[in-house]
Amino acid sequence: MANPDPSSARASVKERRSVPRYPLIATADILDTSSEMRFSGRISEVSRKGCYVDVLNPLPVGTVIQIRISRDSGSFATRAKVVYADSGMGMGVAFADTTADQLKILDAWLAELA
Repeated sequence: MANPDPSSARASVKERRSVPRYPLIATADILDTSSEMRFSGRISEVSRKGCYVDVLNPLPVGTVIQIRISRDSGSFATRAKVVYADSGMGMGVAFADTTADQLKILDAWLAELA
């Protein structure tokens, strides 16, 4: 089965976005919950519903992860799911089951970035 063109998959995801994304440079610690593999990446965009993680070897679409985003003003952690992957570049992830205390941190960051 052939993989769909990643650029069209990414375009369709962007068209479905319901909240704005903001540029943010931060570090990301990622845990693939199925394989227990840990690795690091860099956040380049963030929104209330997800973010883009710059990594050379993105995980497959549908992979469930735990992500911790760290910057000078603290850290934000949540479960997330890979919604698109750009080979050799990074992956878009959608946040899932984010707790109220973590949403408060994220909302403060977004207010600062807006």
